[in-house]
Amino acid sequence: MDSLTQITLGAAVGVAAMGRRTAVWKAALWGGIAGTLPDLDVFVDYGDAVLNMVRHRGESHAFFYLTLLAPLLAWVVSRLHGEATLFRRWWLALWLVLITHPLLDAMTVYGTQLLMPFTNHPFGVGSMFIIDPAYTVPLIVGVVAALRLKNARGLRWNAAALFITTLYLGWSVVGQQQAERVARDSLAQQGISAQGLLVTPAPFNTVLWRLVATTPEQYFEGYYSLLDSAPTVRWTAYPRGAELLARHGDNDSVQRIAAFSKGIFSLSEQDGRVLLTDLRMGQEPAYVFRFDVGASDAVGADAPVQLAMRPDLRRGLPWLWDRIWGVDAPLPVATLSLGEPPAR
Repeated sequence: MDSLTQITLGAAVGVAAMGRRTAVWKAALWGGIAGTLPDLDVFVDYGDAVLNMVRHRGESHAFFYLTLLAPLLAWVVSRLHGEATLFRRWWLALWLVLITHPLLDAMTVYGTQLLMPFTNHPFGVGSMFIIDPAYTVPLIVGVVAALRLKNARGLRWNAAALFITTLYLGWSVVGQQQAERVARDSLAQQGISAQGLLVTPAPFNTVLWRLVATTPEQYFEGYYSLLDSAPTVRWTAYPRGAELLARHGDNDSVQRIAAFSKGIFSLSEQDGRVLLTDLRMGQEPAYVFRFDVGASDAVGADAPVQLAMRPDLRRGLPWLWDRIWGVDAPLPVATLSLGEPPAR
């Protein structure tokens, strides 16, 4: 999830775990700091753009390493505030903060390697968008109430916010399952035999769902809103680059994205360059993770370069609002800028 959400979640968990044993501001402060620590791996350069993507949410998000970090961080915090007798409580509180960070990240589609070093499998439920105000705002309200009221009532507000947002996470899974049922029924009705199916929310909500189905030769994109008048999906087909995959499937970058995306990717050619796209994040034709992996006759000769995709927000946001409410509308157009990767 985004940094604001992780900081706020960390503060809320810290306040809930410490209760009235220490000042609320201390619990909120250190909860917020610990809540953002795992994402500092964005500053690590692993060697190229593809490695930077697939190694993000790796060791810094793994339960094993975060569990080792928790007592060290608790020792620093308890000594800094002269609260050595609260060391064990700080340990518990900061461990909960550190662990809830990757657990929340795992609700998104990106892929979080929770069980390193035992496996680098990227866990991703995919039922939450990376930014969702319906999740973040209640946490902010709860933490602010705890800081301002500074009494049991404030702690109850904070606990209520954590309860409500946890229910929202559960709701997101229910909504995802409903959208998946509609997608599978629609694919069967239209005679599309899909090998892979992605069901993930459109930006900022859990009502409108983006659907991507893959076959060896094509991928199909569609949208379904839980408020649509009929449980149907209009699929649009795009070439997946089967011939390019046959030629370049053994390339390291292609293999890494294929594994990390669980097969929801494509290859294409533009101006003699081969483009590798993770189809999970973005929408046609704008994707967050698209890479130039080299000339068509020399793929892998140079390090992959991430391409910047800029959606037209002036058209995109009104489309999103209308589509959430069940209004059918064509997707907005995006622009492609080579060699200008967005911030990680």
